Amino acid sequence: MNFLLTSSGIANPSIEAELERLLGKPISESSALIVPTGIYPFSVGGVNAYQLITGQRQRAFVDAGWKSVGILELTALTSIRPEAWVPLVEEADALLVWGGNVMYLNHWMRQTGLADMYPRLDQLVYVGVSAGSIVMTPFNCDADFNLGVAPDGHEMRELGNSALGLVDFALCVHYDNPDPIFEDHTMEKVLPWASTLPYPTYLIDDETAISVEDGCTRVISEGHWDRLDGAPNEA
Repeated sequence: MNFLLTSSGIANPSIEAELERLLGKPISESSALIVPTGIYPFSVGGVNAYQLITGQRQRAFVDAGWKSVGILELTALTSIRPEAWVPLVEEADALLVWGGNVMYLNHWMRQTGLADMYPRLDQLVYVGVSAGSIVMTPFNCDADFNLGVAPDGHEMRELGNSALGLVDFALCVHYDNPDPIFEDHTMEKVLPWASTLPYPTYLIDDETAISVEDGCTRVISEGHWDRLDGAPNEA
C-alpha cells in the first residue's frame, strides 16, 4: 500500500498529479471508498459527514472525478460478515480517509481488522486528510485533545498517543493555519514534542502532501512545510 497523506485533500494540481502517479491511471478510471468515521466524536460530526459524502465539505476529495465512490463506515463493520466488505476494500483503487479524531480512527481501524489488512493491500493508495493522515504515523500528536472527548473508561483511551505506525515519521497538519482551532499547529508549539521523538516530524500546510511509495518519502507542495529531525538514537 502506498500513501498520500494530506492536510486538506487533493488541494492543488501537484497533489492531484501525484495521486494519479500513485494510482497508475487517471482518477476518472479509479474506484474509491470514503471513510467518514473520524468526524463522529464531534457535535457537528453527523452534519459534516453528510457534507463530505455529498461533496459539499472537502474540496476535491470525494468529488475529485472518481469513476466510482463507495462508503466504508468503520463502526458498522464489526456487526456484518467480512465477505460483505473485505472484497470492497481489496478491489478499490483508493481509500479516502477523512479527518476528525485520530484516537477514534485508530480504535476502529484496529477493532474492525482493517489495520491488519493494510500490509497486504499492495495496489491500494491510502489518501488521508488531517486525522486520517496522522493515524498512519507512529505518534498521535492530538492525543490530549482526543482524550478530552473520549468516553470515560472506554478502551480507546488506552491507545494514548500511539497510532498505527505504518509510516516512519510523525505529522503536524494545518501548519501555520490562522484559524484559532489550529493555534497549536506552529513550529513553536510542535518543536517541544517533535524533538523527543526517535523519528522525524513533517509539518505540512493545506497545500502540501507527503507521498510514501514503497517506503520512499517525498514532499509534494504548492505551499509551506518544514521537517524536524527527532532525538538521536542512543548508542
